[in-house]
Amino acid sequence: MSATWNEATPPNGAWRPRSGTKPATRTAEQDKAAGGREWRRLPLADGRTARASMSLRLYRRTRRIRAYLRWSDQGVTQERYVGEVTQATRAENLQEAWRKAHATGMLSPPMRANKPTADPTRESWASSLATRAVMRSNRSRDTKPELLLRSRLHAMGLRYRVNYRPMSGLRRTADLVFSTARVAVFVDGCYWHGCPEHHRPARTNSDFWRTKIDRNKQRDAETDRLLAESGWRVIRIWEHVAPDDAAQAVAEVIRSRQR
Repeated sequence: MSATWNEATPPNGAWRPRSGTKPATRTAEQDKAAGGREWRRLPLADGRTARASMSLRLYRRTRRIRAYLRWSDQGVTQERYVGEVTQATRAENLQEAWRKAHATGMLSPPMRANKPTADPTRESWASSLATRAVMRSNRSRDTKPELLLRSRLHAMGLRYRVNYRPMSGLRRTADLVFSTARVAVFVDGCYWHGCPEHHRPARTNSDFWRTKIDRNKQRDAETDRLLAESGWRVIRIWEHVAPDDAAQAVAEVIRSRQR
């Protein structure tokens, strides 16, 4: 499963704008990330509106990037917390932040012919209630399947690292890492990783979601290959697998590599 940054500090390119960037360039960056300038419209009191911008900040204590919506109201700068973003580049994090802001209703859709247009960020990102429900249930760490597996393994006397990069030079985070045995465990969500038994393709925006899931599967395969080439044993467990069965499978591999 993907994980938010917490073991290592995110690179500057994931959140900080380039030094010396001209105001016009920054405006264009915000417009592109939001889906167009009209999608940056923020409702104010008395029917007024403001054009908002998205600010990304790195909190070094937690090593996470937070997004804030900023705007000016009668000359006073204000801001509102949007949420954490976890993408690899600033452009992707800005897009994720704008999507979150629209999803929570912070912004107003543009008006065309006295009617609000459809929100492109919602249509492209999660255009059905069912898909948005799946997204809301998706967590980057400490999911129920992970917690149950960890509990079983701990009861077996096995110790491990949680949400840890097996290889320092590889930007891949495993859900559980057994450093001595060189075993990396990934607990994969059925939807996001394309489970052959339980994955049900989205009916709305099917091309978008199919491409996204295919990329996740390709990344998983690449991760497995890179770790295996460096002497690691990769174990992938679908979230639907019974915790006891999953723990037993992991324990058998760990013990076999410790002999």
